[in-house]
Amino acid sequence: MTTAYVTHPRYPEHHLPGHPEHAGRIRAVWERLDALGLSSRMLRLDAPMVDENLILSVHTPDYLKVLRWVNETQQRVYLDADTYALPTSYAIARLAAGGVVAAVDTVLSGRASNGLAAVRPPGHHAMPGRAMGFCLLGNIAIAARYAQRQYGLRRVMIVDYDVHHGNGTQAMFYDDASVLFISSHQYPYYPGSGAITETGQGAGSGSTLNMPLSSGHGDASYARLFEQVVWPAARRFEPELILVSAGFDAHWSDPLAGMRLSLSGYAHLSRELIKMAHQFCGGKVVFVLEGGYNLDALGYGMANVAAALLGDDSVNDPLGPPPPLPREPDAEPLIARLRQIHELNE
Repeated sequence: MTTAYVTHPRYPEHHLPGHPEHAGRIRAVWERLDALGLSSRMLRLDAPMVDENLILSVHTPDYLKVLRWVNETQQRVYLDADTYALPTSYAIARLAAGGVVAAVDTVLSGRASNGLAAVRPPGHHAMPGRAMGFCLLGNIAIAARYAQRQYGLRRVMIVDYDVHHGNGTQAMFYDDASVLFISSHQYPYYPGSGAITETGQGAGSGSTLNMPLSSGHGDASYARLFEQVVWPAARRFEPELILVSAGFDAHWSDPLAGMRLSLSGYAHLSRELIKMAHQFCGGKVVFVLEGGYNLDALGYGMANVAAALLGDDSVNDPLGPPPPLPREPDAEPLIARLRQIHELNE
């Protein structure tokens, strides 16, 4: 079994000191994969720049003009209150999206069994017509469209376990039945979307499945959601490829959120998705880095994904479980409602 590992040495060029989405994030991932001997066991590939025509499969021409303009300004600009861009950022964003496309291509062409795309800047908040939430291009959405166009896939499943709702990915496929988008996220929280009632529209009605969790949920709640909601949804959809927006900011130590997943809990979710890939699509799964702002949780989180993709049984969790709460939130009412809305009770 071969795991494609796609990244690029230029990713740290997109960097603003003091910003949560800084170059140290990708370096933490690289260092942990190297230290645990995982990098050398994977098929290492440098990300290419994504073609602009593929960017236009999910983004508008006007937004592409904005990104080109940033490249020409030769100064730092803010594309929204949270999202910075430097003269080099558009090129780095193209390398990020290109890295995900390359990982998908390597898996679908049979050169690798599965893939890990350690890329930045992240992508799941980027809207069709604007940047948002640290994200410039919809990396995973672009790769899903590539899989459909290049390989004729009819059913792609995207699972987003970042703590923030993947509103950009949702927007790009909201009326598209060929992509099942599933998101677990803290709610209400940034970016404000991802309500349980957001289920798709038109031809895509029912193809968006949001699992909004109040703050404080941890390993047990997430495991139950995957068992009772994600598994039956995947079984009904029968994906030909699974893409994962892997954000590690739902970890209990993350400074930007309020969830309580441990590294062991995250590893369980990743392994469940790998099991789904083996059951439904010949093991074809690609994990794509999104958020995560505690560098230890981020590095070990990605390392645990790599180990799972390589078939290892071991899980590294040096941070351990979260501090105890008097009472853990109950996920069962949410699970019951999701199973009712999405008719998963049969």
